[in-house]
Amino acid sequence: MLRVGLGRDVHRLVRGRRLILGGVCVDEDRGCVAHSDGDCLAHALMDALLGAAALPNVGVLFPNTDEANRGRNSLEMMEEVVQIVLGSGLRVANVDAVIQLETPILQPFMEPMRKNLSRALSLDGGRIGLKATTAEGLGPVGAGEAVEVCGICLLEARG
Repeated sequence: MLRVGLGRDVHRLVRGRRLILGGVCVDEDRGCVAHSDGDCLAHALMDALLGAAALPNVGVLFPNTDEANRGRNSLEMMEEVVQIVLGSGLRVANVDAVIQLETPILQPFMEPMRKNLSRALSLDGGRIGLKATTAEGLGPVGAGEAVEVCGICLLEARG
């Protein structure tokens, strides 16, 4: 049995916060407005995992009304999501994501992101696809006002 899931996350960017993607700080003074650490990459992939397993989304599992989630590390939440997925009789086969951000250039951060995701997902780094692109100056992402991530995953039956 194979199950595919799709996740998408968008966050507004503001001064005075760190931008965390895949557990890596890619900008020290311009980051996401969020209740948790705002890791848009982790959030999109968690929603993909949960969707593939036909489970509630990240906002249901980790509500922003719960003070325990304030500033929480999204990779820790991802580890919990992986355990929930495993408990449903599935395991992660692979994930893929596209990060859309105007600046900074993300290429220097991709390998550390992959390593962090590999640990959180308990998945070989060769099964983690990461790409980054800009919005060519279009829309909120292009204006430097937001970051957007689309992620997809494949789950397979444990066996």
